[in-house]
Amino acid sequence: MTAVDDLDWARIGAELDAGGHALTGPLLDAGTCAALAGLYGRNTPFRSRVVMERHGFGKGEYKYFTHPLPDPVAALRAPLYRRLAPIANRWAEAMGLDTRYPAEHAEFLERCHAAGQTRPTPLLLKYGPGDYNCLHQDLYGETVFPLQVAILLSEPGSGFTGGEFVLTEQRPRMQSRATVVPLGLGEGVIFAVDQRPVQGSRGPYRVRHRHGVSPVRSGERYTLGIIFHDAA
Repeated sequence: MTAVDDLDWARIGAELDAGGHALTGPLLDAGTCAALAGLYGRNTPFRSRVVMERHGFGKGEYKYFTHPLPDPVAALRAPLYRRLAPIANRWAEAMGLDTRYPAEHAEFLERCHAAGQTRPTPLLLKYGPGDYNCLHQDLYGETVFPLQVAILLSEPGSGFTGGEFVLTEQRPRMQSRATVVPLGLGEGVIFAVDQRPVQGSRGPYRVRHRHGVSPVRSGERYTLGIIFHDAA
């Protein structure tokens, strides 16, 4: 694993401000990726399984982790939050929001739990041939952290084909803009959950984001999703 503090946070912050997403570079080595993907066939350490097609979410499935989170997931969630909280606060201020985020993830989870959001949200997603994920937002309740992370656990090309990570951005009175984000094995993308500020000629305004996955053409694609707010 690459230490979170060793990432290029100046670049990441600038790219998040400019486009609402940023690649981390490699976060997990191939062995850790395989070990996490290998958990999918087990009942533990998960709290629930969702088949996307049953809910109109797309095709494929995912499982939410329960507590305690697997060590590699726990080792990323709190340090990533710590680095992202200043960005989240900067965005909130620019958008004229009163919300401010504490420096430590444990404090933010206390806020979630006080609001009735107590279920852990990190998840493992599995896609096979023809599977895809519709454009969506991972909100889960009134208390939301505005950034999240997806880490690819499968090798593009040899492990699967297709299955591109897609982001859309909706600016006021404009058509949506789509971005395809190329991910390597063990690499993460940090992206806006819902809204972010964009500087306009009359000051900052808000744009709205959604994300999804294009159809997988062959193989199996596993992804680790790290969401920082818990669910109601």
